[in-house]
Amino acid sequence: MNKRPLSFIILFFLFSFILFSQQKYTLSGTVSEASSNETMIGVTIAIPELATGVTTNEYGFYSITLPEGEYNIQISYLGFQAQTQTISLTENSKLNFLMVEEAQQLEEVVVTDSSDKLDIRKPQMSVNTMSVATIKKIPVILGEADVIKSILLLPGVTNAGEGSSGFNVRGGAVDQNLILLDEATIFNSSHLFGFFSVFNPDAIKDIKLYKGGIPARYGGRLSSVLDIFQKEGNSKELKINGGIGLVASRLLVEGPLKKDKAAFLIGGRSSYAHLFLPLFDIDNTAYFYDLNTKINFKINGNNNIFLSGYFGRDVFSISDSFVNTYGNAVGNFRWNHLFSNKLFSNLSLIYSDYYYGLKLDFVGFNWNSGIQNFNVKYDLKHYLNDNLQINYGLNNIYYRFNPGKIEPSNATSGIVEDQLIQKYANEFAAYIDIEHDITPNLSLGYGLRFSNFNRLGQEEVNVYENDNPVVYNPSLQIYQEADPISVLNPKRSESLAKFNNFEPRISVSYIINDNSSVKGSYTRLAQYLHLISNTSSPTPLDVWTPSGSFIEPQLLDQYALGYFRNLKDGDYSVETEVFYKDIQNRIDYIDGANLIANDAIEQVILNGEARAYGLEFLFRKNTGKLQGWLAYTLSKSEQRTPGRTTTEPGINDGQWYNTPYDKTHDFSIYGNYDLNSKWSFNTNFVFQTGQPTNYPIGQYEYQGLTVPYYGLRNQERLPSYHRLDLSASLTPRKNANRKVQGEWIFSLYNVYNRRNAASISFGRNEDTNVNEAVRTSIFGIVPAVTYNFKF
Repeated sequence: MNKRPLSFIILFFLFSFILFSQQKYTLSGTVSEASSNETMIGVTIAIPELATGVTTNEYGFYSITLPEGEYNIQISYLGFQAQTQTISLTENSKLNFLMVEEAQQLEEVVVTDSSDKLDIRKPQMSVNTMSVATIKKIPVILGEADVIKSILLLPGVTNAGEGSSGFNVRGGAVDQNLILLDEATIFNSSHLFGFFSVFNPDAIKDIKLYKGGIPARYGGRLSSVLDIFQKEGNSKELKINGGIGLVASRLLVEGPLKKDKAAFLIGGRSSYAHLFLPLFDIDNTAYFYDLNTKINFKINGNNNIFLSGYFGRDVFSISDSFVNTYGNAVGNFRWNHLFSNKLFSNLSLIYSDYYYGLKLDFVGFNWNSGIQNFNVKYDLKHYLNDNLQINYGLNNIYYRFNPGKIEPSNATSGIVEDQLIQKYANEFAAYIDIEHDITPNLSLGYGLRFSNFNRLGQEEVNVYENDNPVVYNPSLQIYQEADPISVLNPKRSESLAKFNNFEPRISVSYIINDNSSVKGSYTRLAQYLHLISNTSSPTPLDVWTPSGSFIEPQLLDQYALGYFRNLKDGDYSVETEVFYKDIQNRIDYIDGANLIANDAIEQVILNGEARAYGLEFLFRKNTGKLQGWLAYTLSKSEQRTPGRTTTEPGINDGQWYNTPYDKTHDFSIYGNYDLNSKWSFNTNFVFQTGQPTNYPIGQYEYQGLTVPYYGLRNQERLPSYHRLDLSASLTPRKNANRKVQGEWIFSLYNVYNRRNAASISFGRNEDTNVNEAVRTSIFGIVPAVTYNFKF
């Protein structure tokens, strides 16, 4: 027998055994800012020798398991000095890092293998992040930095125009966005009817927008997740910063309760333009105020607790006869616990409340409505090894919906107190998410979410013939509200309807080479809450209602495919994606639907379907004095509500029609140029196809009146929307020698004074008696100046 092959076989198995039995150890720790001890989200910890790495979670924690050996650890994050540290890994080790801002000009660290290349290796796609520093530079209306207005510059994100609240993602409705502030749900994200957002940029730590490939830990909305985390507070020293603008100012204070162990943060904003209105004999007022708070305490190396909150209110009044008050209030208690260097957990107790109130003295009543929820979440992240991570957890949300309560406002009021029927529901979910590197070139993210929604008993429930709350009148050719045949009075503990859904998620990334990858994803989501509104932009009066016997939960299937490439060692990057969304049970309203103070909303609703598809392109310049991006989206968003039988026409004769948020073309450019340490300049340009609307297609005479009539839904469009904004930042050089540092922001919104149409109305001119179209524009050119300070 030839001994040479036998020797090779023995050596092969011996070598394999050595590799297999090679000892592995876990390196874990936290990454924080050196100046404040604020933990940092999304910091990259890269190991070039193994072409692998990991990023910190929402609480700055990381964990990676590596073979025994010596490694050069690279730590990097945009806007901070990159670090390298050589370690000899011979046992499980805990290593914390402190990151220093680039502005402090420490000795430069040269990173030879850019850790940014790890981004193209992750299976996660359809995600955009934006730093708070970038948000504060983007020119916006009235000079106030704004989170919502900033994300509108990203591909696939639009809104209904100036003065409109909310945002639309990939052709989805406003109510299909899950907005989280420190894990608590925000139901209305705007101040002053959309001119400002509720998020104070000084208090924000991290912003991430998921448009597709949404991880299984998120649920309850179909289009997107906007996940925002507040800062934790400076545990080293007292810091104060703020800004003074033309219409609003803000102040934030943070500092240690116990140095390096506990910290607090409190920030407030308020507008004050209404204080000057009496000088012009104007009785109307409109203003907002809000408050952000947070406390964190590091009990020991394995336990941290956080208590955070937000409270905001808007007030709009016409003299004293009409007063509108609305806003959000949220609170969250969180406990981080580290079971081991591989198992991280977070327990959250969350309260969220959205309130809407009206005071109408001229008719003698007050109106109060809102939605409350109580949420318990428990999430765990298990770092099994450097190729496999598992996230799993569960949460339970209890909802209370108050559609409205009417009370007399004075003793002489003729209004009788009345409470619209309150609704209750419970939503439970459990999930598992897996991040798995199959080979050096192939990575998978896959998971499953199970959701259960239980519509609970309420004071009264209508019963309809054939369970049909909407009937079709063939003689008039219209849909009408059905009359209840009886009324039930179930107990709160009873179940009116139950829904169970399995929501699988999968995403895959294939590395073509060190600089490019192809990614794909499939996402299924269920949404059990519905915003009752027949306007393209939400208003404070909009009412949320839960799924039940007559309103099915919305179900989404989304498919996405993308190509990602880094150019010139990450100096430039290109992202392009195509997507297709199919939505079941999207509600629409019968003609003439009455939505306000309607105790039987099911009588004006029909279930249909929706679809959206498109192409997104994003080109970024990431380094140098000139940075920015170009974004373009080509998309279509449609809806269809066919008849329930062959004799019914449905809505729009059962044909597909444009949704109110369909934008064929959406193009934006943002650029930032740092001229020197004193001056920097920013600009953005936006172009959007006009939103769908309805124009009269004819008219007829009736008793001497000219009455217009309209065709099928959303066949026409408003004129295209476009504008150019500019801003300049002045940082005095004497700041370096002062404890108090200041910065001036000069901005010009809508530079060429474009009168973009918020709406077009049709009516008869009282002087000429001729029908005419009137364009309503909100803003022309708007200059602004803001002074920011910190010490």
